[in-house]
Amino acid sequence: MLQIVRTVSDLRALIAERRKAGQRIAMVPTMGALHEGHLTLVDAGLAAADEVVVSLFVNPTQFAPGEDLDRYPRDEEGDRAKLETRGATILWAPVPTEMYPDGFATSVSVGGPSEGLETEHRPHFFGGVATVVTKLLLQALPDVAVFGEKDYQQLQVIRRLVTDLNIPVEVMGGPTIREADGLAMSSRNAYLSADERAAAPALREALKRAGRAVLEDSSPPQAEAAGAEHLAASGFHKVDYIAIRHADSLAAVTPHDIASGVPLRVLGAAHLGKTRLIDNLDPRSET
Repeated sequence: MLQIVRTVSDLRALIAERRKAGQRIAMVPTMGALHEGHLTLVDAGLAAADEVVVSLFVNPTQFAPGEDLDRYPRDEEGDRAKLETRGATILWAPVPTEMYPDGFATSVSVGGPSEGLETEHRPHFFGGVATVVTKLLLQALPDVAVFGEKDYQQLQVIRRLVTDLNIPVEVMGGPTIREADGLAMSSRNAYLSADERAAAPALREALKRAGRAVLEDSSPPQAEAAGAEHLAASGFHKVDYIAIRHADSLAAVTPHDIASGVPLRVLGAAHLGKTRLIDNLDPRSET
């Protein structure tokens, strides 16, 4: 049975009961509006632990003024029903004042994998993510935390902060779950019009084209430009980036790196109508 908790004290008391019973705890942090991609993370948590805590919190500190905080989709009742069908046991659904009470004055900043890409276009973003994820992990102290690979740079930032701050949790990445036409599942896909939805799978195709090009001896800048050109031709009106990076550090790669077989990731972010979509892939497995 799914139990809903609203305060940190209630969450800790409930988890303490489960640990006293010898249970291993997994956590899946989310902002709600759950889809199959989120639910597969719950499945992964249940495979790694006895209990799964799913947090549902639309975190205001990772939205800049003018972004979609107010219109971000919210459906707690629908989310609750979905989680019950997948076997999650605790829904951690705090209000903003529980997470950020009056006088809150602390933030977490991560360098390394947070530098570049998303930071160039949303400089506030990873500070908000790092702060809220640190709070969530310290509130629940799970054995395992599961995050989706669709937000790949975010996943690498979280791995870095957990290592650097000695937070005793194993961070697991769950594979990107896609629609039948290849579009990565995302809560923001609900913003797309019918015509935009038809064009949206071009983002994945652009990443695949960039990956193929760089593996066929194009330089990284040439391959990235080929991906961006495909997006422009497919109706995307603004391309924030198509980037080929080291899979672990997200540092820029050289032709020598590629020839030597280092793990790679192709990442992209682009705007379709009023919606900003992101995606990524391993070019050696998805080209």
